Amino acid sequence: MNPLHPRLAALRRAAACAVAALAACTVGPSFQAPPSPAADRYTPGPRPLETAAAAAPGGEAQRFTDAWNLSAQWWTVFGCEDLDRLVAGALAASPSVGQARARLVQAREDLNARSGENDPQVDANLYARRQRINPQALGLTSVPNPGPFTLYNATVSVSYVLDLFGGRRRDLEAFGAEVEYQRYELAAAQLALAANIVTAAVREASLREQLDRTRRIIAAQEQEASIAGERVRIGSGAPAEAAVLRGELAQSRAGEQALSRQLERTRHQLALYAGRGPEEVLPEFRLDALRLPVELPVSLPSALARQRPDIRAAEALLHRASATVGAATANLYPQITLSALAGSQTVHAASLFAGGTEVWNFGAGLLQPLFHGGELRAQRRSAIAAYDQAMEAYRQAVLLGLQNVADALRALQDDALTLQARADASAQARYVFETAAGQYRIGAASRVRRLAAQRQLDQTLLQEAQARADRLADTAALIEALGGGWWTAPEASLAP
Repeated sequence: MNPLHPRLAALRRAAACAVAALAACTVGPSFQAPPSPAADRYTPGPRPLETAAAAAPGGEAQRFTDAWNLSAQWWTVFGCEDLDRLVAGALAASPSVGQARARLVQAREDLNARSGENDPQVDANLYARRQRINPQALGLTSVPNPGPFTLYNATVSVSYVLDLFGGRRRDLEAFGAEVEYQRYELAAAQLALAANIVTAAVREASLREQLDRTRRIIAAQEQEASIAGERVRIGSGAPAEAAVLRGELAQSRAGEQALSRQLERTRHQLALYAGRGPEEVLPEFRLDALRLPVELPVSLPSALARQRPDIRAAEALLHRASATVGAATANLYPQITLSALAGSQTVHAASLFAGGTEVWNFGAGLLQPLFHGGELRAQRRSAIAAYDQAMEAYRQAVLLGLQNVADALRALQDDALTLQARADASAQARYVFETAAGQYRIGAASRVRRLAAQRQLDQTLLQEAQARADRLADTAALIEALGGGWWTAPEASLAP
């Protein structure tokens, strides 16, 4: 009977028993997630329940609630189907998301590869070797020299490192933490991409509104400049006044060109976010097609650390650093290796595996580091310093997250007040224009006065449109700062 199988089985049983008995001997710190922020608010004063309202399109008051009920597809709250399709397509085609997904695949495969190191390593070896030996060199003077011969060998070897102090388990733990880090990085990339697209779409809508209003202003200025020039020609107007109007017209035309350039660059940026070339046709966005969410769920600071993917990624890096400290600590302790080999060795290929050709060995080895010039202890101190650095990075990520939410909440308050003021200014300008237009119809006001009133109205409406766009953009910024609901997404969206 071939002795290979019973010896392999015995080795496996011994390894399993050793693992079970020594599983509790893992050295180094056992990782625990840092506590969540204890604060119950983002700013020193009490959190407002709602923003101000304005008598203007998109001027509704926004209410802040405690329950977080946004889905992972949070951009749908803006009620724009073109935006929904663009974001969904970008998440599938964006190179930045593709890179993050590939890094997650790499981390998982690295974990799979490292996981096999904790199992017994089994290798088969088969070779034929032509050789010649000198018995006299071995002290065998009475043995005749056999001359050249061919040695045939077929063996199976098994080796197993007893992870007495958990060094390999800590390594595996670090690779698992790397997988978690890349998973949260993928979620962060998806969240940032969606937020960038929403912000760019809002910016495009704002620029289109500004362009429309600027062109109306230019049309009014052209008429004013034409009238002033005619008055100068007939001697009833001052040349300096006409020159001022022509200068204002030139400035408005330059502003129109700048807005057009910004609009094209924004369109190119949107194409990049979507994973497309700048020559491809994208939907056009306008402010009237974007709905302002009137209810915004704002989670407590204590929940923010579990909702923001960048904070969870920093926590995963802290976990990896903790496991590295354990692995460096385990390197200071002994390592025991079990090994066995069984097979057949003969000088005749036909008799390979025949009776009397069996070869085998079984052994155990212990390696205890004694002197490495301080290398191992220095490596452990380095790992501890890396852990301290990761802890500070985690604290920085939490503080940054709290700041982002506080800034966004403050911005929404200011945006509402600004829109309120802009809407009031627009209402006054509209009253002046309607008054001037009525007087012009009955001959009580000049055409120049009516055009000036129209230009002022268009200017205030332009500023009101900018205030509306700021509210939309800062709403997206608040949702992004709060994590965007990525944790409610199907698992497949964060899978390779």
